[in-house]
Amino acid sequence: MTTTETTTTETTTTETTPAHPELHPEPRPRRPRFHDLIAAEWIKLWSLRSTPWAFAVSTLLVVAINANAAVADYHNWPGYPEGIRELFVPIWAMRDAFTIGGAMVLMLAAASIGALTVVGEYSTGQIRTTFAAVPARRSVLAAKTVVVTAVTTVFGAVAAVTSFAVTQAILSGRNVGLPFDYPEAARVMLASALLAPVCALIGMAFGALIRHTATTIVTLTLLLLVLPSLLNERRHATASLLHALPQGAWAELVTVGDSPVPETYPTTIAGTWLVYGIWALVAVTVTVLFAHHRDPAP
Repeated sequence: MTTTETTTTETTTTETTPAHPELHPEPRPRRPRFHDLIAAEWIKLWSLRSTPWAFAVSTLLVVAINANAAVADYHNWPGYPEGIRELFVPIWAMRDAFTIGGAMVLMLAAASIGALTVVGEYSTGQIRTTFAAVPARRSVLAAKTVVVTAVTTVFGAVAAVTSFAVTQAILSGRNVGLPFDYPEAARVMLASALLAPVCALIGMAFGALIRHTATTIVTLTLLLLVLPSLLNERRHATASLLHALPQGAWAELVTVGDSPVPETYPTTIAGTWLVYGIWALVAVTVTVLFAHHRDPAP
């Protein structure tokens, strides 16, 4: 006889939950580190198609304005009286390297770009999404200031160095151009280059305060461009205010040689560098701290 035995195997499903779950906690999501925030802000800035165009057009416009001044002096050189020819190097040659018109374009462009990096996120509501993803608001805003400062510093450096090279090459046709190793050329280029990040940070601060594009741009224009034109150095109060503004500080830093018109209330090179630093420091503080306290928690 053949006996067929049927064996039934029962499959038992057991849970793999440990007996003591507190000993095996679920892994927490990794908190973004500061360099991650910088990378995110970098992507935000360059994801806009207008960003590279804004920097490129602004740089070309600054260089074109300065080059136009050098071309005018090149053509007018034969008719200049002897007094102007004696003062042309280095006073006028250095003024052509970075004119007031070029500086005004640089200031407005940098300030507008800085403001839009803040106002743009508030106007679209993206800032709430950012803060919901990264509750560390101060870190987010600090990363934004780092990216804007770095990018606008490069922007200012390219505009300043290119302007100096182009204008002095044009003036060299009359043998009045200055070389790069001229004693005060480095200071002029550095002051012109750093004018961009200082104004960009100021734009960010006003953007964080006002949060309206048109109003922010108008306010920046009044502060950076219009107000200095209304001040003079005839009185101590107006001279002090002018020297305390970014444009006034820049004008002092790029002035070389002995001016035939003495200043009634002169300032110092160290003092003007300090103005740059104070504006930048206050602007960063306002951008990071004011927005942190003003916005409700998401």
